[in-house]
Amino acid sequence: MDGVVQAWVSGWVVSRGAAPPEREPWGFTVDVGQVAQVSRHVFDALGDGVDEELVRKVAAGVTGAGVWLKVFQDPSVVGGWLGEGWWVDPEPGYLMTVPLTARQERPAAPAGYRLRTWSTGGVTRVLVAAPDGSLAARGQVAPTGATAVFDQIETVAAHQRRGLGSLVMRTLQAVAARTGAETGVLAGTPAGRALYESLGWHVEAPLTSAKFVGPDGA
Repeated sequence: MDGVVQAWVSGWVVSRGAAPPEREPWGFTVDVGQVAQVSRHVFDALGDGVDEELVRKVAAGVTGAGVWLKVFQDPSVVGGWLGEGWWVDPEPGYLMTVPLTARQERPAAPAGYRLRTWSTGGVTRVLVAAPDGSLAARGQVAPTGATAVFDQIETVAAHQRRGLGSLVMRTLQAVAARTGAETGVLAGTPAGRALYESLGWHVEAPLTSAKFVGPDGA
């Protein structure tokens, strides 16, 4: 899919309330404004198209803790490109996409669970509450025209294997399709990949997440 990284970045900043992305020769810089994530540099090449020298150059220019790199290549590859002071998540993420249609199914919650959906600031959120009122599952989607970014999908451990992750995703996909979005985009974890693939999502590229923690590793 052409422009998939730009689509992900554009939707992610809406979903998280981050600053508008700044275009760079190699991708995008996004200011997030949190101690754990001050900003992030996102490279727009995928897989074998990622330029090692560019990644090394950008990483070498980072001096402040809390700056992240997002590189669409496997961590076993990218980790060897980064110098002292970088923490690299050993598990790869996955940039994934799915076609959206106006006929997306919007299922009902299982007996005893309560499903609620609301929209604020261009982001639609889904909450699944457990029978006792506690959080069971959640997720959100940020449509930005032809694409929609799915984000913060979570099922609480005690409520897994009950179809709640599928419920959240199908609900969000239906919402996004009704806005006119034609393609869903997300950055998934290894744990979530099987769920997304069962719903028709396709892996576009692996994703490395690296954080600069400083020479002392603080």
